Amino acid sequence: PAARRDLATEIDGDQPARPERRVRAGFAERVKNGPGFGDFVQGTSPPLTPAQALEKAASIPGNSRLPRWLKTDIPVGANVSRIRKTLRELNLHTVCEEARCPNMGECWGGGKHGTATATIMIMGDTCTRGCRFCSVKTSKTPAALDANEPDNVARALAAWGLDYVVLTSVDRDDLPDFGAAHFAHTVRSIREQAPQLMIECLTPDFQGQLPLVEQVADSGLDVFAHNVETVEGLQRMVRDYRANYKQSMSVLEHAKRHKPTLLTKSSIMLGVGETDAEVLQTLRDLRAAGVDIVTLGQYMRPTKRHMKVHEYVTPEKFAHWEHVGKDLGFVYAASGPLVRSSYKAGEFFISEILRKRAEAGKAMRNVAAEVAAQERKRTNAESAPTA
Repeated sequence: PAARRDLATEIDGDQPARPERRVRAGFAERVKNGPGFGDFVQGTSPPLTPAQALEKAASIPGNSRLPRWLKTDIPVGANVSRIRKTLRELNLHTVCEEARCPNMGECWGGGKHGTATATIMIMGDTCTRGCRFCSVKTSKTPAALDANEPDNVARALAAWGLDYVVLTSVDRDDLPDFGAAHFAHTVRSIREQAPQLMIECLTPDFQGQLPLVEQVADSGLDVFAHNVETVEGLQRMVRDYRANYKQSMSVLEHAKRHKPTLLTKSSIMLGVGETDAEVLQTLRDLRAAGVDIVTLGQYMRPTKRHMKVHEYVTPEKFAHWEHVGKDLGFVYAASGPLVRSSYKAGEFFISEILRKRAEAGKAMRNVAAEVAAQERKRTNAESAPTA
């Protein structure tokens, strides 16, 4: 007879039957008569309003939900489109786009004061450093400098009809002079083609080499800016290892000492884990370094690859720091959730200081007080209820 093939899945007919499932006495009855889903979600407190829920979510560290005071309109308008078109044609970059600034529409469009501004990023769109808050591309070997860039920038600014421009740049640690000569050349080209333009330079630290700071300070700019970014205790967590607190303070102090007529400026991000005591000390250190203008703004995470937001600082806290800045003797302090180092309203204020100082030869602090009084009067008039 043919051999019988045994299969692994065959079951002998004489296998014992599966034992019955035992149910613990009374368990099924308790589940049947126990609390339902509604008992778990129903609380004794009334439900939160949408505004309360948003504020509660914003108070959770690392929560990605934006509070209402950080929401802005998408930048549109004829001036925005015109500037974008010119940027593409001349192969120029702005930090407004690269860093995804929330104030781009207001700045490029002129805002409520009609002072149109832009922040041009020179020396390419790729940085040699990798700060944890910044969305600009990074590389150890970025592309070579564009020799035509200074002239292209000057031509574009002359055509746009701006009032105030901020020149900033990526860090170029791959260059012998870290880009100082290119920076100065760009400022001189702007002065030749658009002499009426007020120029702020938001510079890198040039690895602390002070002769390079002098080279930029002497190029014809109106405002020398360099950002300390955060408090001293968080420098290594927030910034690239080649940047540090004392080096940034040295750059700012030397620029002011070398050319006392320059306005000097720096910026601090809040919401990265700093304490109030650390912010106060940073403001004091900036004043001790001779810094005239300070801005404080909320850190906003560009992408999920960047460091998380520790907290969303309230507008009331920002208002507090603005008052502290004024009490410490800064010529101007701008503090708010959407304030950035090249913030539009700050540039309006600074431009007024520069104009009046040039016209009347007044002391800087007297001019600042006069402009501040005019600005408060304008703001009160705008907020006053209409009859």
